[in-house]
Amino acid sequence: MNDAHTARPGSADDPGWYVDDRCTDCDVARQLAPGLIGEGGGRSVVIRQPAGAEEERRLYAAAFACHTRSIRLTSGRLDPARDPYPLPLDETVYFCGHNSPDTAAANSYLLRRPSGSLMMIDTPRWSEELVTRFEGLGTVTDVLLTHRDHAAHARRYAGRFGARLWIHEGDLAAVPDADRVLRGTESVEIADGVVAHPLPGHTEGSVLYVADERYCFSGDSFFWSRSKNGIEVAESVTWYSIRDLAASLARTAGRLRFEWLLPGHGDRMVLPAAAMAEKMRDLTARAQHMQPRPIDFTAVPW
Repeated sequence: MNDAHTARPGSADDPGWYVDDRCTDCDVARQLAPGLIGEGGGRSVVIRQPAGAEEERRLYAAAFACHTRSIRLTSGRLDPARDPYPLPLDETVYFCGHNSPDTAAANSYLLRRPSGSLMMIDTPRWSEELVTRFEGLGTVTDVLLTHRDHAAHARRYAGRFGARLWIHEGDLAAVPDADRVLRGTESVEIADGVVAHPLPGHTEGSVLYVADERYCFSGDSFFWSRSKNGIEVAESVTWYSIRDLAASLARTAGRLRFEWLLPGHGDRMVLPAAAMAEKMRDLTARAQHMQPRPIDFTAVPW
């Protein structure tokens, strides 16, 4: 069989998991199925088949998050009953999965508030089935956008939920009908325990949201790098200004307190608040010496 999209490793009599050639090396699958999916040749590859139910569960989680639907089974279609999303990360935050090709495979989240209501941070691909699942968890009152690149499905979700749609004025062109517009660079509490911190750099209107001094939804401003064992910025895909991002970090990082780092791209991490603060101080110091670079998606230090 010569169709690369459906080419299967081994024979049809040897069913197993594989990654097809539509993979864009977004790293989402490697976040969700470490030890099973790795990197090879500038894309994700299955490095071994699952041993037991827990490892198979991790591969299903990766498959249903993959924005190109590249994680497949030689034996046929994925079982929709094995779709784990929205996936609870703890008692407060859910990972939405179903990353969208229209948001460059960005991760998105649901944040539960003490009242039982929910906030959506960035958006997964649009799906009526997902809407039903989200509505089963509670009322979504707000859709918070970290920046313009993740806005593709925001108005549709906000309209369906009857939720307020938030974005910063610097990226307002992405959703000019937003219900709430953040302005300037001052931090502002937008709901009880939820603070928006404008962080121009990745885009002009980038924002990070910190909830309960515990959860930091950083968008694409910074992320946890497995290869560097620390918090990194994606210098090679900073669209607006790496110098503005360095200035934003210098202005803001010392006021941030959180334990969970939950980015749009890159790995998640949980550390004690003091350890996160130390990692942020290190990033802020390094960022002051960063210089503009040509756009290069392959240079991100996952």
